[in-house]
Amino acid sequence: MTSLTVVKVGGNLIDNAIELDLFLDAFASLPGKTLLVHGGGKLATNMATRLGIETKMVNGRRITDAENLKLVTMVYAGFVNKNIVAQLQGKGKNAIGLCGCDLNIIQAVKRQHPTIDFGFVGDITEINTKALADLIESSSSLVIAPITHDGKGQLLNTNADTIVTEIAIALSKIYQVKLIYSFEKAGVLKSLENELDVIPELTESLIKKMQEEGSINTGMMPKTDNAVKAAKNGVGEVVIGNLVSIQNKISEGTRVV
Repeated sequence: MTSLTVVKVGGNLIDNAIELDLFLDAFASLPGKTLLVHGGGKLATNMATRLGIETKMVNGRRITDAENLKLVTMVYAGFVNKNIVAQLQGKGKNAIGLCGCDLNIIQAVKRQHPTIDFGFVGDITEINTKALADLIESSSSLVIAPITHDGKGQLLNTNADTIVTEIAIALSKIYQVKLIYSFEKAGVLKSLENELDVIPELTESLIKKMQEEGSINTGMMPKTDNAVKAAKNGVGEVVIGNLVSIQNKISEGTRVV
């Protein structure tokens, strides 16, 4: 089975030009077939503030009304996506930038919740595995923005951690997938006071315990929940950490098993 490395990069790295450059150097040096899913939350939030558009979050997830949908589509599928693709081309890594409506790669439905109106937030219903695999085989690397669609003409905003998880699960039927949730920390930390004190391995039960104790913050919850789902659904290797540190053998990150 051919190996495929699937990586998600978060907004804090995207907003820092130096850190993003280091990350993309590490990503471009990954061997074999690669796929990158990016967020861009901080940049979208800053832009919303400048434009006077209110930003609301619940448990680390964005409420997306009609104006915020326009904004995140412009930021995520526009500037952030094409900036990453352009930089990868400059590093000799041939890449193509997409979002969920391109080639119908990710379909979703508008989220229904008994008490919270998430607006135009999408929950994934289908990954077009064949279209993704065809692109992976014909292109050097895919760069996917966290905008999906419902198949009826409506764009939707979907959490990037969720997208990368569902893509990794779907493609694990074709490839031997290693999934890396890359962000600015070396891994899931035992204590926020010591950024080198990384938890080397996490299980579902330990994650639940840490969430109950409040030792995993709300922003990390989508990442840990999705990592558990990936590990339980066929993804060969799941890591939360910093891709630069992992590539440079400084840290192996936190493995979720």
